[in-house]
Amino acid sequence: MTMTPAEPMPTPDLLARMEAVAVELATIGGREIMATLGSLIAVDYKGDDNAIALMRDPVSEVDSRVEAKIRSHLASYFPDHGIIGEEMAIQPARDSDFVWAVDPIDGTSNFINGFPLFASSVGVLYRGVPVVGASWCSTSHLLAPGVYHSGGAGLQFEGEHVSRMPNPAVRKRLAGDPHGQSRIGPWDARKTGSAAIECAFVAAGLLQVARFATPNIWDVAGGIALARASGALVFQGEDGNWAPFASFGGQLAQMAQWRQPLVLGTPEDAARMIDLQRADAQDQCRVL
Repeated sequence: MTMTPAEPMPTPDLLARMEAVAVELATIGGREIMATLGSLIAVDYKGDDNAIALMRDPVSEVDSRVEAKIRSHLASYFPDHGIIGEEMAIQPARDSDFVWAVDPIDGTSNFINGFPLFASSVGVLYRGVPVVGASWCSTSHLLAPGVYHSGGAGLQFEGEHVSRMPNPAVRKRLAGDPHGQSRIGPWDARKTGSAAIECAFVAAGLLQVARFATPNIWDVAGGIALARASGALVFQGEDGNWAPFASFGGQLAQMAQWRQPLVLGTPEDAARMIDLQRADAQDQCRVL
């Protein structure tokens, strides 16, 4: 991607415009998903022969159809912006520092099995930094499907502001964990099968913290924007070291290949999760 230093930082008005478009795109994804539920869906498996034999990385006909619709719709608003999607080739930006990261269905394995935890997620990056997020989720803090979104004015759900208000009477709260361990540290762990949903749930306060081992950019780009809008912190791990997340990188190819561990959560819970990750790494080194 060609960097254009003359392009200014996005203004509040531009962020609001992109947020509205991101909500529209996520809603398109949700609408397509809801329309397909209960019908027979063609399913394939991505990756090499070994991955296919193990039935990893399923992809449905709906994934590709949703991403194509989202890309077509986005082109009518911001034709110069780049696009990184899970199912289709990278679309380079044309003299723009904006890139949209699209996951048409996050939680495809859940979706094709009718397990009702999945999302359609959109994130907007400015020079690799998430600035707008919108995730249609199959359920929410209101027990209803809808879009969590933010473009710099706080976290919203379907146009209404969301505040994290944990019940002080609950002494053991929840954490998203890729291994689904029943108890990790001071939390009970949950594995939803959708990184986008877990990011949104951290933002909404349903999860205190979540960690991801090797997410793709489209899994978490929108969710990072949501989490930050709610006051949650985001940390990235690399070679056993953890630091505040800064960006996905400056080049489009670099962004597309990004896969680093992440922790998102309240300041206190994120710090605790990182301490646990460091302790686990030290234990593994001792075993070796």
